[in-house]
Amino acid sequence: MAKAKKTSAKKKTAKRKTAAKRAPARKAAAKKRPAKAKGKRRTALTQLTYSLSDELAEIVGSSRATRPQIIQKLWVYIKAHGCQDSKKRRMIVPDKKLATVLGNKPIDMLKMAGMLNKHIKKH
Repeated sequence: MAKAKKTSAKKKTAKRKTAAKRAPARKAAAKKRPAKAKGKRRTALTQLTYSLSDELAEIVGSSRATRPQIIQKLWVYIKAHGCQDSKKRRMIVPDKKLATVLGNKPIDMLKMAGMLNKHIKKH
């Protein structure tokens, strides 16, 4: 018969209390605020309506609009009339109508919003 190996019993060490000393006792959980109704987030920019110059109003299709609406309608016009450069998609090559607002030179799409300041007036 084979003899079974005896395993040595390990001594149980006392648990350290350092972890308890490091973490301070937590206060009662903070009361949760009631959940807000989720919906469209509104900022001041989306609420302000601007008067548009005649040239810009002709492109956009209305005489008053918010800034995001103006940019959105400009992009609709740019894509419909093929004013975006085919190789460098960031560049906008204005046609005659768009040149009255943005100028005759090709312009970067990120600078387009800055060029509109001349054609937008606050009420």
